[in-house]
Amino acid sequence: MKNKKEISILIIYTGGTIGMVHDPNTGSLVPIDFRHISDHVPELRKFGYDLHSISFDPVKDSSNIDPGVWIKIAEIIEESYDDFDGFVILHGTDTMAYTASALSFMLENLAKPVILTGSQLPIGLLRTDGRENLITAIEIAAAMENGLPAVPEVCIFFDNKLTRGNRTTKMSAEHFDAFYSPNYHPLAEVGLHLKYYNNLISYPDKDQKLIVHKEFDTNVAILKLFPGLNRKLVDAITKTEGLRGLIIETYGSGNAPTYQWFLEDLKQYIDKGGIIFNVTQCHGGSVEMGLYETSRQMLAAGVVSGRDITSEASVTKLMHLLGRYSSKEKVVQSLNMSLAGEIS
Repeated sequence: MKNKKEISILIIYTGGTIGMVHDPNTGSLVPIDFRHISDHVPELRKFGYDLHSISFDPVKDSSNIDPGVWIKIAEIIEESYDDFDGFVILHGTDTMAYTASALSFMLENLAKPVILTGSQLPIGLLRTDGRENLITAIEIAAAMENGLPAVPEVCIFFDNKLTRGNRTTKMSAEHFDAFYSPNYHPLAEVGLHLKYYNNLISYPDKDQKLIVHKEFDTNVAILKLFPGLNRKLVDAITKTEGLRGLIIETYGSGNAPTYQWFLEDLKQYIDKGGIIFNVTQCHGGSVEMGLYETSRQMLAAGVVSGRDITSEASVTKLMHLLGRYSSKEKVVQSLNMSLAGEIS
């Protein structure tokens, strides 16, 4: 596959269903050797791209993905950034949206495509969705318009849709259309043609050098509200030693109970230096603090609005900012800003 064209793509296989085939000796699923990926997906030879691959050893089930893995992926991209035109990351679906969100914040001034994909069925199975996902992800990573990358963003490609990584969430454990971008239209859609929505794609300032941020602070927690929420639970979470940030998944447009003890506990946590980030538990829409009385009091207490951010992006953004800044004011200021197109 080498040197047929100048376009070169690096495939980074972290693990996940897409990279599995049946072992003829045992019948069980085992990871394939991505150096021989064209043996399993011979269609790739027709592209004529210069394809290279790196596989994690051992491979990671996506349930075991953590900030250490995000840093490893970012370092691979950083080290090989000048050698490749685009990057395709093969990843398990369960935490793919977390990884895509994290990378979007880590890779400042990104000017090349970083496309995450995976599959619901192993690539070694006849009915797999992995083959189409892989082929199209590579095609998108290699796509150029006017001599520049068509989509210089961290994206997820799955089942004929290319979505911004930090706008995407996993919606189904069963269907091939497993991912959904609730508050931002896909960047590209695939049918007979590959249609890019250029007005929605973020293009970097020219000649900006890639900066890779590798600091994360995992002293965060998520509290999902539910009717009958117990004060002991809230108290235990807000008084967790070292907890720097708390994401509250609220009802609707950012609403929460107006119990006096609840507001007092939140205010006490904020007054002691904690940050509370208000994110809706709905699958679409936005937090609008102050719209109703139930969120106005949270706003007065100093809770930060997450607007239309996804749960995955809220966690990774908060960990990224807490790792990057020691100043609470700077973290809060940055939470209110769109760093990588994650909020409208």
